[in-house]
Amino acid sequence: MTKIDLITGILGSGKTTFIRKYAEYLSQKGEKTVVLVNDFGAVNADMVMLQDIKSENCSIEMIMGGGDRDCHKRRFKTQLISLGMQNIDRVIVEPSGIFDMDEFFDILYESPIDRWYLMGSIITIIEADMSDRMTEQMEYLLASEAADCGKLLVSKLDRNTDADEISDRLLTHLNRSLSEIKCDRQFGRNDIIAKSWDSLTDDDLRKLASSSYRNSRYIKKFSFEDIKSSVHYFMNIDIPQDKIQEVINGIMSDSRCGRIYRIKGSLPCGNGWIRVNSVNGKTEISPVENGQAVLIVIGDEPDKNAIDEYFMKYNRSKDYVSV
Repeated sequence: MTKIDLITGILGSGKTTFIRKYAEYLSQKGEKTVVLVNDFGAVNADMVMLQDIKSENCSIEMIMGGGDRDCHKRRFKTQLISLGMQNIDRVIVEPSGIFDMDEFFDILYESPIDRWYLMGSIITIIEADMSDRMTEQMEYLLASEAADCGKLLVSKLDRNTDADEISDRLLTHLNRSLSEIKCDRQFGRNDIIAKSWDSLTDDDLRKLASSSYRNSRYIKKFSFEDIKSSVHYFMNIDIPQDKIQEVINGIMSDSRCGRIYRIKGSLPCGNGWIRVNSVNGKTEISPVENGQAVLIVIGDEPDKNAIDEYFMKYNRSKDYVSV
């Protein structure tokens, strides 16, 4: 049977970055792997972020739901059925940062999915610099997406940071959030891996790959439709590289744009492409072989029109559109 791993974490936690490292590890070990980017959006920006890990042993596919949950669920199931008939060792699922865990398990236990797939590991990414108190909805997402995981993995941890201190702070935060939804699980030091990702060893990745999952109970405080966090897509966009940071800083600091957690995507640059990923005031811009002219803005109640003002100030494409 094909193992299926689920990588969870709230918006901007670093799921895509981890999957790049994780999929490369599995591929080097000889496992034939498919990364299934399972999002509700209309643009395959995460495929752009992941395209450089494609290899003989690793492919990337994306499920589109067009914003309709029922449609998205049907397409997710259809994709798993298609993959189940292939000779694949492992499927890695990256869901949206706004994700109902029950939907995943419901699909996995349906026929004929249950004949082809074996639940592997649920790995939850949690940021080292996560705010100690977030909005009630984000606290719920944090707890509900971590409740069933086999391991927690800390992201964005500097080599010079005290990993034990960070771990204790994050565990205290997460356990408080779990208690707030009456979850029957509490996390301890054995449940977390906290180190700089460039120092993760094969043994660390092996532990994550074999960490399995838990069945935890909790109260659902919000439905998917209640969550204010959302995504806007800005397509056919062309901004000079030396203006990107200025634009991002403006959007992140302007309350009219909403509470923005992350801006990611790719932009044309000369005869090539650059990848953009900005979270918590830290922006990474790097060359990428292939791209799509799109930036994705993630946040609480993001205002498309206010964000448009910043992009349009330097945008050079007459085909620009935002949704």
